[in-house]
Amino acid sequence: MNDTEEWVERFPGLSRLEPPIKQLLLSRSTIVDVPQGVTVFGPGKSPENMLFLLDGTVRVQQVSETGHEIVLYRIHAGESCVLTTACLLAYEDYSADGISETPVRAAAVPRDVFDDLVAQSKAFRDFVFAAFSKRITDLFLMIDEVAFQRLDVRLAEKLITLSEGKDSVATTHQKLSVELGTAREVISRQLQEFHRRRWIEQTRGKISLLDRTQLEILAKHNR
Repeated sequence: MNDTEEWVERFPGLSRLEPPIKQLLLSRSTIVDVPQGVTVFGPGKSPENMLFLLDGTVRVQQVSETGHEIVLYRIHAGESCVLTTACLLAYEDYSADGISETPVRAAAVPRDVFDDLVAQSKAFRDFVFAAFSKRITDLFLMIDEVAFQRLDVRLAEKLITLSEGKDSVATTHQKLSVELGTAREVISRQLQEFHRRRWIEQTRGKISLLDRTQLEILAKHNR
């Protein structure tokens, strides 16, 4: 499939659009490539395009006034950026950073095209708000976890998730603190406790999962 010609077919909500609207999206969009580790958008900047991710992953995170960072969500291939959607709809600047975790390819649809389609196409509007509502639900769940769930449970679950079925996770205490929205020192203390229980082993930039079963049992307390 040619990304520059048929990218709308990779988004179920867009693939059901009327042919003239599909053609408008294809003719007015631009395919952009972004290397790994680049800030795609950030606070104080106004979105000029609606972004539809074709390949790669973008991490969206926010920094508090005290300097603490937290990962809000990730955008994966086949998804649109709902923060960009919100900023386009409200004519607001970004309030968080979007950072490419991998090399990224995306379709960029200009603001004027987005505005026209939201106003004129029910199918496009349904697509936009369906994605928006799902992400809002995810964010409420994240807020609930940060505010009310035990950190040891959340950390165990995060290690299981980041391992992707492997026996180790390539990460640091600082990165985990950003993932979980807490201080690095708190993560370090909890990892030391996991190490004491012989559930994990730590080396520079890597955490080995020695007892995945015990981590999974603890993680189930979050479900």
